[in-house]
Amino acid sequence: MTPQADLAAELLIHLARLAQSGGDHRLTPAQWTALRFFARANRLSRTPSAFSAFHATTRGTASQTVKSLVALGLLERHRNEEDGRSIRFELTQAGHEVLAEDPLRNLAGRIATLPEATRTALTAALKSLSGTMALGQEVPMFGTCSDCAHCDPPAGDGRGGTTAFCRCAEATLLATEMDALCIEFRPRGGEARARPASGAGGVN
Repeated sequence: MTPQADLAAELLIHLARLAQSGGDHRLTPAQWTALRFFARANRLSRTPSAFSAFHATTRGTASQTVKSLVALGLLERHRNEEDGRSIRFELTQAGHEVLAEDPLRNLAGRIATLPEATRTALTAALKSLSGTMALGQEVPMFGTCSDCAHCDPPAGDGRGGTTAFCRCAEATLLATEMDALCIEFRPRGGEARARPASGAGGVN
């Protein structure tokens, strides 16, 4: 370990705390994380078990966080149209309104002022770090369809739009879904994704 690496790690933690210190204090940091997750996750991943894997916490703790957001009227339960036995969670209108006051918007605004090359390098570095940390700790690696080995490249759908195909879910993806987070993500290049023995990515 080098002093520079130690400093970078400390700065990341400090920056995260600063980013979470503002905004709507009705929500805890865990509730904010859950609200962001369910807003960004694809339809396969909007479950308490997927959130528990993303947040690196137990399923019980994740379920309590989700239940608290349901009680606040920010999330609501839906039956999965493709599998009536499973449940997914969606933001309500109130949830979207609260998310518009997300304290992370302040940090995102600061990042947006960085030169484009710096933003690109920062994003690439953070993706790489989160991926290697996930593999090292044998937990699911999250990412988006646009970067996933399961996803065939987008093509024209014949109606002026573009679609892609997810071989894992055996489902067609719309262009609007390509930047959504997914529990089934696998990076391109053949690198295997570690999964916990408990199957944290299952649908609950």
